[in-house]
Amino acid sequence: MSDIEKVVSHTRRLERLLREQYHATGQGLLELTESCASRLPHDVVQKIHYISSIRQQLLDDDDYQLKDKEAFIQLCIECEKELTPRSGKFIWGVAIFLVILMTIGALLFYTIHWDVVMKYL
Repeated sequence: MSDIEKVVSHTRRLERLLREQYHATGQGLLELTESCASRLPHDVVQKIHYISSIRQQLLDDDDYQLKDKEAFIQLCIECEKELTPRSGKFIWGVAIFLVILMTIGALLFYTIHWDVVMKYL
């Protein structure tokens, strides 16, 4: 994949996250970021501005070369992680833990009181 394809694919993911998770409005990455900047961490806003400037330079200037591709991609991945909501995994973990706990409790209850329960079945 070329530099342009990598940059565009990573920035499109960031745009999608901003639209879906933060209800951002606008056309480009900068407009999306500015529309929801108050709900974003300050350091993420700065990182996204940097990413957007690199993207613009790469797309506009024919002679521009991305010097450190790995650092740029790592920065994009960091921003993606920070913009991705984490509560979903925590909520699912708690829900699964409660289901298992209730199942074990029910098994213990029926094991201990099986003779009483059988009278009513």
